[in-house]
Amino acid sequence: MDLRRRTVNQLALAGALSPLALATADAQAQGRSNAAVLGMVLEPPGLDPTTAPAAAIGEVVHYNVLEGLTKIQVDGRVTPLLAESWTMDPDGKLYAFKLRRGVKFHDGEAFDSAAVKFSFERAKAEGSTNKAKKAVFDNISSIATPDAHTVILTLNHADGNFLFRMGENTAVILHPKSAAGTASQPVGTGPFRFGEWRKGSSITLNRWDGFRDAKGVALQRVTFRIINDPAAQVAALLAGDVDGFPRFGAVQSLKQFQSDRRFTVEIGSTAGKGIMTINNKKKPFDDVRVRRALMHAIDRKAFIDGVLEGLGKPIGSHFAPTDAGYVDLTGLYPHDPEKARALLREAGVSTPLNVTLTLPPPQYARKGGEVVAAMLAKVGVNARIENVEWAQWLSGPFKGNFDLTIINHVEPLDYMQYANPAYYWGYDNAQFNKLAAEHAAATSPATRLKLFEQLQRKIADDCVNAFIFNPAQVAVSRRGLSGLWASSPIFANDMAAVRWA
Repeated sequence: MDLRRRTVNQLALAGALSPLALATADAQAQGRSNAAVLGMVLEPPGLDPTTAPAAAIGEVVHYNVLEGLTKIQVDGRVTPLLAESWTMDPDGKLYAFKLRRGVKFHDGEAFDSAAVKFSFERAKAEGSTNKAKKAVFDNISSIATPDAHTVILTLNHADGNFLFRMGENTAVILHPKSAAGTASQPVGTGPFRFGEWRKGSSITLNRWDGFRDAKGVALQRVTFRIINDPAAQVAALLAGDVDGFPRFGAVQSLKQFQSDRRFTVEIGSTAGKGIMTINNKKKPFDDVRVRRALMHAIDRKAFIDGVLEGLGKPIGSHFAPTDAGYVDLTGLYPHDPEKARALLREAGVSTPLNVTLTLPPPQYARKGGEVVAAMLAKVGVNARIENVEWAQWLSGPFKGNFDLTIINHVEPLDYMQYANPAYYWGYDNAQFNKLAAEHAAATSPATRLKLFEQLQRKIADDCVNAFIFNPAQVAVSRRGLSGLWASSPIFANDMAAVRWA
């Protein structure tokens, strides 16, 4: 950043931009009639959502560069995408997809049933790091391709969420010739093709004129700028460096933008589950009484009010209020410091208990970690804060090397991770696994909802993690930019729908 830009940003932060500077920022933004610059908090570790778990990958490539058979709309509906239609057998175990004809990958290779078969076999292969391998792809018993435009998937067990899963970024279709390079040079069938990645700064996508509906795509260029500091997010918007923040992190500055006629502010819903993850394999956290003590120590409302400016809802299990079958279990562990201290004594834990609380960059974690640490201190748990970058979090806590951490799990219906003993929080429970298997095999809506409740209660009873908040989504954009998602049923930015008025 040059000195002139730094000065403008500092003034913007102070709310002291002159009328001339504001006019310059407005002119700068309005000059991008065929381009848009969006801010995002975290830089993805790569650009292949089928091999890496970071939600930030989907923010850039999903629906823009890479597409799947189905599409999840902003309201959660599942609609056709690369599959133009499908049929399902009555038992819910066989899906026949009819594929769109004439679709090409950005490098000119044909999209066909062979590409679908390759992508799904790659996802379920031994050694696959696709985060949906166990929940989705291991459930596919066979993949038939009777012709170039038909794919028949047979499941071991019926899955009422299967069409939704086919619209998640873990199920995007790659071509055998280019799949290996997706992490750095993604090649897909979407409306934009990969342009440039300036590490630590930005990722640029360019409109692909070979897209099947290229005339309906208004933007010629989309740039995602990585800005994880909340103050810098505010400055970038005010200075015109960024046109919008679909997931704005500086919620403490929200009123400033709501009262500024140059901006539009929308507040929507998410599928996020904000939790303090607990390493269930480490002592003393392998004792449920200790985990329950940590949960009783946390005041959810105080966290939401103090960290999220009230823009969230308390949760009591690993389900979001937007999920089917959601049950409010927040009353199971009310804020009760005395109960927390009693449980620690009962578990034979000597206080102060010294632990490490590892925090990734988002403000809900960094600021939230300070709030949580203060709450834990009141019950005799001394949490030493360790701030790490996203890559460090993925190679540390996400690999199981941690005591406690705070993270927002944004993937919808990801409760099946509790049936994976290798997942980073280390939970392994035969009763939960049995319930999960019964739910996967259930076809009756009433039975599925009943099992959903039992799954939630089991996770909560075992207090696997400290379940704290379901965040609202705050989208801030320059007035005139339309089409940004204001809610996130999944973590994506559908840029083909975005345009300047």
